Amino acid sequence: MKKNNLKIFVFIAVLVLAAMACAIPGLNSLPKDDFSNSDSGWGVGTDTSSSVEYASDGLQMIVYQPFFVTWSPFGVETYENTHIEVSVNNTSSDEDALFGVVCNEQGSTQAFYYVGVSPSGYYAFIKSSVALADVYLKEGTSDVISASASSMRLGLDCGNGTLALYVNGQQIDSVSDASYPNGVVGLFAASDDLDSGATVIFDDFVMTKLGE
Repeated sequence: MKKNNLKIFVFIAVLVLAAMACAIPGLNSLPKDDFSNSDSGWGVGTDTSSSVEYASDGLQMIVYQPFFVTWSPFGVETYENTHIEVSVNNTSSDEDALFGVVCNEQGSTQAFYYVGVSPSGYYAFIKSSVALADVYLKEGTSDVISASASSMRLGLDCGNGTLALYVNGQQIDSVSDASYPNGVVGLFAASDDLDSGATVIFDDFVMTKLGE
């Protein structure tokens, strides 16, 4: 199954209540989260298509429906020129499930970058835009990803007109795009065409300034 089928995904934004924004640091202060506090600021919610909840000592995402992506923003604060890292425990039986990081989301406009990997070794840099089909800025495969299919440390440089993907500290690939210079950050999980869907748990989220 070719990964460009992901373009037909339906997006849902599980937004945090505005009252929770007070728990989020200010502009460009850089958070970290071990998900031990269920009020730390991530968007949560469950419906018939997917679930995003604090569970299993992390932020757990389950996608029940084929060709569907769910994502959780971290509050409403804007960040720029950051390096984002998060640990992922993947228990998806679908080797084409995709999971990773959202960055520079432009408010509630569904305009953002999302960069993810699959247990099969596939990776993609994707740009979402309002009222337009998603653009695959770059995609490929890596043995580094497939060798760590069940548990890995994901990293993403997001800023200065560049996106760079890391797995377990090793750079996998990068791409240039300056459409969105800053924005909200988040995490996502997506299913492919298999009925088994996607199940991942994110933990130990950390952001730092690029160059530090």
